[in-house]
Amino acid sequence: MPTAEVAVALPKSPNVWAQAWNRLRDDRVGMVSLCIVGVFLVMVLLAQVGLLAGQWQREVGEPFAPPTFVGADAKEAAKAEGPKLPNVDLSDVDPLAPYYKDWNERASRVKTVDTVKAATLPFGGDRIGRDVLEKAVKGAQVSIMVGIAAAFLATIIGTLLGALAGYFGGKVGDFLEWVYNVFTSIPYILLIFALAAVFKYGPMGKVFSSSIAPVVIILGIVGWTGIYRLVRAEYIKHRNREYVRAAEAIGATHMSRMFVHILPNVSHVVLVQLSLHVVSFIKAEVILSFLGLGVPIDMVSWGTMLAESQTELVLGKWWQLVAATAFMATFVTAFALLTDALRDALDPKLR
Repeated sequence: MPTAEVAVALPKSPNVWAQAWNRLRDDRVGMVSLCIVGVFLVMVLLAQVGLLAGQWQREVGEPFAPPTFVGADAKEAAKAEGPKLPNVDLSDVDPLAPYYKDWNERASRVKTVDTVKAATLPFGGDRIGRDVLEKAVKGAQVSIMVGIAAAFLATIIGTLLGALAGYFGGKVGDFLEWVYNVFTSIPYILLIFALAAVFKYGPMGKVFSSSIAPVVIILGIVGWTGIYRLVRAEYIKHRNREYVRAAEAIGATHMSRMFVHILPNVSHVVLVQLSLHVVSFIKAEVILSFLGLGVPIDMVSWGTMLAESQTELVLGKWWQLVAATAFMATFVTAFALLTDALRDALDPKLR
């Protein structure tokens, strides 16, 4: 048999990503978590383009309307109609009798509009009658976008600095280690609060007053240190391996060796850290918004919903707290389980 035909007949070995996908596909918990996360991401995309929860600020129900699946209560609808004027001819004794019919019709139309406001609200209404379900969906869009964007920013910073420190070492590594130690010497939560206060009340407050950019920048600047430490250690291990020396022998530049040859071999660490930081930053955004240092007041997130619900609980209105908590717990739990499944699927020891 010719050599070419033998080469074609030999089975092809699956690449690293195909092997990882096969292991992830065999993980039932990981696949269920992937489906849940996918549903949330689709929901976020639809909310971003305005096809979902676009009218979350609209007052569609009564203030503090309780959760219901059957629409307006029959008694409330009957009460809204009010007493009807008698359908008798009173023109001989009352000069206004000819106008009663017209007034009756106008009053009926007004009452009908008021009754329509008591719409079906599965998660109830907030203090001004907004749909809590739409607020939870819109809050998911803001909180998840903040978490993903901040995680990407922190991952880029940590990976770049870790690659430089681990590959070059020497004075570059010493300087970056000093920067790392400065950031880690300050308590994590205090650094976040300090930067949040600067962005909110400092000279840049007006520039970012209606944007989620400050929260993303703060979390990205503070959260890169863990990724930096792991990536630096991986680059120290890989910089002297045979494949890197071979790339150097054929004339590959430092940037090529760092990001074309070494980075794909440490990508599993980067991806797992990215996933972990998404969950961590969503929680951090919720805390900041709960304390009034997060998203602007004209936006809604899971944190702002929880902040509103603390005063509503005093009045016995629990449904906004349940809605925000249920959405956040479902996504965070699914994403955390997906991260564990990704870690197992991408672990080189299991290849």
